[in-house]
Amino acid sequence: MISIAIDGPGGAGKSTISKEVAKRAGIVYVDTGALYRTVGYYAREHGASVEDAKTSEVMTPMLENITVELVYENGTQHVYLNGEDLGDKIRQPDISMYASAVSSVPSVRAFLLETQKEIARRQSVIMDGRDIGTVILPNADIKVFLTASNEARAQRRYNELTAKGVKVNYEDVLRELIERDAADSGRDIAPAIAAPDAIIFDNSDYTFEQSVEFIMKLINEKIGG
Repeated sequence: MISIAIDGPGGAGKSTISKEVAKRAGIVYVDTGALYRTVGYYAREHGASVEDAKTSEVMTPMLENITVELVYENGTQHVYLNGEDLGDKIRQPDISMYASAVSSVPSVRAFLLETQKEIARRQSVIMDGRDIGTVILPNADIKVFLTASNEARAQRRYNELTAKGVKVNYEDVLRELIERDAADSGRDIAPAIAAPDAIIFDNSDYTFEQSVEFIMKLINEKIGG
């Protein structure tokens, strides 16, 4: 078995690159951010503000009413909230801030931690998120901290959202990325920082295919070595 941790800020291409690497390497892809987005979605739908979602007082009682499941259907990850497949509902722009908010709450992290670790214990995985190499899979065989310039990341996220028919403007996407970066890297619990033994990979000037090949090369070297 092999475990691969891909960390980094939003818009660096973690999810799309990890999905393709998983397909080529024949391993399971786990989008851990989707789990936090799902809890954040629940908080928003039940009247919590982003500030509320940062507090244990609001979030801990909510967890008693939440069931989150990762289900793989035809090789694709689906996240179910209380039996409902949320699909792209968790990809709405404001859910990013909710995901960041709930991820700073200790009870939420504990709630989702075992789910993520159990998946990695059962099979070869590539997981992407913000604290995979530091907290979720500290003993991962390969750790990559994937990053890119603010402008490159915002443009990618803007293109992704508009392709899905979501009406956004570039300036708002850029602002929200920068705000979430600050919130994620500055939180006290599991801050979004590179693991000491992670490979830092700035893919600002790389194509999608070049980024995938970069990580596949690391996998092949690890397996071959």
